[in-house]
Amino acid sequence: MSAFKAYDIRGIYNADFNRDDVYKIGFHLAQMMHTDTILVGRDARVSSDEIFDALTQGIRDAGVNADDAGLCTTPYIYWTTALKKYGCSVMITASHNPKEYNGLKISRENALPVGYDSGLQVIEERMKAPITPLLRKGVIRKVDYKNDYMDFLLRYKSDLDGLKISMDCSNGMASLFVKQLFGEQPHYIYDTIDCTFPNHEPNPLDPESTEDIRTLVKKTNSDIGVIFDGDADRVMFIDEQGDFISPDLIIALLAHYWLEERQMKGVVIQDIRTSKSVGEYIRQFGATTITWRVGRAYAAPRLRDMDGLYGGELAGHYYAREFFYSDSALMTALIVLRIVQRFKKEGVSLSQLIKRISRYENSGEMNFQLERKDDAMKAIVTHFSAQEKPLQQMDFDGYRLEFKEWWFNIRPSNTEPYLRFIAEATSKTLLQQKIAEVEDIINKLK
Repeated sequence: MSAFKAYDIRGIYNADFNRDDVYKIGFHLAQMMHTDTILVGRDARVSSDEIFDALTQGIRDAGVNADDAGLCTTPYIYWTTALKKYGCSVMITASHNPKEYNGLKISRENALPVGYDSGLQVIEERMKAPITPLLRKGVIRKVDYKNDYMDFLLRYKSDLDGLKISMDCSNGMASLFVKQLFGEQPHYIYDTIDCTFPNHEPNPLDPESTEDIRTLVKKTNSDIGVIFDGDADRVMFIDEQGDFISPDLIIALLAHYWLEERQMKGVVIQDIRTSKSVGEYIRQFGATTITWRVGRAYAAPRLRDMDGLYGGELAGHYYAREFFYSDSALMTALIVLRIVQRFKKEGVSLSQLIKRISRYENSGEMNFQLERKDDAMKAIVTHFSAQEKPLQQMDFDGYRLEFKEWWFNIRPSNTEPYLRFIAEATSKTLLQQKIAEVEDIINKLK
């Protein structure tokens, strides 16, 4: 079944997977996880209710109970899983994908992610086996911990009076909570839940999706723009000039809260695509950055294993020890607004603060569609290694090679048919030269 991915189960509903598949997933998941109750939440996509019914029927036929968390965000499910000590949970969502998609994000105890290497492969294999429902069926009960969740998040809110905020909820699940957290102060757009996504795709990394929030920031003279993805596990930011901030730089910005204001200690995790500026900036606060693989299925367990303080990814996921080593867009937004408010009082704008962090020319992540991904990666690594001996080489998520004046990462996408490339250099001329060499190599392999 093509819906099984590295991080979750996801695809076009009734094309890549269907109701019968979901029933089998529920049954085999319940048998595999050795727990008496599974927490299940969902977003508001058209197919989510049907998927919920099939999934919970499978869970119940395996003799396991299903706790119905109703409509919610993905981080709410992570938080509830860990705090209420569930042995397993499922969030029904396709996150930032278009409306015809849906999927299942599965976690085990302590909100640890279940990826393909840590359980999804077993479920996929078991789906070929016949199912015999148990005579003793599980039950469904409704649960609601949202008030407790709001109380937890509000610990991170500061006095935002005088801070001009624009906020785009992408018609997604962040709309459930934003008014309780941020009040009526921000200029909101698309803050009603409609997971047909009538205004733009729920993917803040798509430049078209940020056009309206960038326009709103400039129109309202806001100090900052905030945009959430469909299930509110990712958040991205716009500066007061209407420019999109590369999400990896926010990892450095967060140091002003965790490391400076809170005076906390611990390593910071970043993914293999992260700007060198981030580690250099964080170093001033006495912390060390650790580079690791892309995706929550890898980042969250790594942060937990190290008892790391916090971390983030280029895709806009931000993890925290205090959020059970999981990612929360709303928590991150509260902290970033707190930091921006502090610096505004000191006469420093968000764009000025980001300029203090970012020191290099960056290509942004570039996508190449081709069949010979492995051949292309090896050819690019060989090409540049022959020019100059790398100062450092990482090979755990594609390849990252670092040289004296530039670095690059090339990796196959785990969720889409692309080869992804990102580079950073000390000058725009050098960066453009290296990109041209990469494009030449890839074009020859198409």
